[in-house]
Amino acid sequence: MKKTIIISLLLSAILYPQNKKLTLEECLQTGLQNSRELKISESVLRSSDKKVTEFTSQMLPKLSLSAGYTYMNLNNPSELGIGPAPIKIINPFYTYGMQLSIQQPIFTGFQLSSSRSAAKNTYEAISFEHQKNINNKALEIYSAYWNLFKAKKQYKLMKEYLASLNDNLKQTKDFLDNGLATMNDYLKIKVQVSNTEVSLIDAKNNFEIARASLNKALGIPLDEPTEIETSFTAVQDEMLNYQDLLSSAMNNREELKSLDYKVKAGEDKVTAANSGWWPKIYASGNFFLYNANAKTFSIENERLQLWFAGLSLSWDLWNWGYTSAKSSQAEEEVLQSKESLELLKDQIELEVYNAFLKLHSEKQKTDVGKLSMESAEENLRLTKEKYDYNLATSNDLIDAEVELLDAKTKLAFANAEYELAKVKLELAVGNKIY
Repeated sequence: MKKTIIISLLLSAILYPQNKKLTLEECLQTGLQNSRELKISESVLRSSDKKVTEFTSQMLPKLSLSAGYTYMNLNNPSELGIGPAPIKIINPFYTYGMQLSIQQPIFTGFQLSSSRSAAKNTYEAISFEHQKNINNKALEIYSAYWNLFKAKKQYKLMKEYLASLNDNLKQTKDFLDNGLATMNDYLKIKVQVSNTEVSLIDAKNNFEIARASLNKALGIPLDEPTEIETSFTAVQDEMLNYQDLLSSAMNNREELKSLDYKVKAGEDKVTAANSGWWPKIYASGNFFLYNANAKTFSIENERLQLWFAGLSLSWDLWNWGYTSAKSSQAEEEVLQSKESLELLKDQIELEVYNAFLKLHSEKQKTDVGKLSMESAEENLRLTKEKYDYNLATSNDLIDAEVELLDAKTKLAFANAEYELAKVKLELAVGNKIY
């Protein structure tokens, strides 16, 4: 019986292992692998690559084959009164044949070459957009991860605070029983315990919501009991120069590179649109094989074979402004892309500046938070000693504990926001954050 229980426990441990705590790096890896948005982005990138192949194929020789077969059989053959003597219809009548053709563009007014170049530049633009999509997804995971940390930390601190209040309530009850405290002191702590229990319910709910948000970012079920393992880097006095950061952003941001390639693609499309002003020349060759069987016309298995090669030219001499309209549209699209590029540069400059200031402010908050927590801990220690000797009231004790809870919460939040601010600055200057 004991052996059976032991085996069952071992199997349970194997089949149902304890939840592993995920590090930030593991969360990034899981979330990026499961992201449906990135799968769509990858599909768009592959489709753009095939567009390059499409235009490349149009510049190469095209070989085509066509074939046909016709069979005719009259139900009631008769004579046709054509000419001096009637012609008697003889069944059957059938023909078959094939045609093999080859065509090679010689000159298309630069349409194919510029269209291919535009497709290549568009592919490069989408490639940088894909990298930006990965960075944005990584930032979503970072934000969800640190939000879960904050919610978990707040829930944990509330539980510790409630446990401390219960200890104080028990101590105050002993004081009350021995005539060392008033009923008012006891009731005040009891009310604070009740209020904290209500707040703890909200904190637990916020914790579960934050965990569900992280699960969604990771692409796993919302009710998965995900646990995270957090580590902090030491907060350092980083000597960052705003101009250096801005220069890095202007050189590295994926959006700028993407728009730059879109401008180039637009200029290629202008050239393609202007191809309508030029003639188009093609070289072609054809081979025919034709066979007919028509006894009525004294044709019996007559086989015809021929081939020819030549050049063809087509030129739109007048198309009611079609070419000029297409060219003007393409030029306007280039103008829009150039203006969007300059607008994006202004936005990036502001974004880098905000991220730069945010990092410094979050660092200052961590410094202030550490001092506030140390002060709150010392204040609680002194107040608790006084309370033990009836030299402080229950209000003093409650205020000291609330002050410490608030200081610990703010410090934990400041640490998380500092880590997130570092990531956002890296993102703002165009670095990969995954």
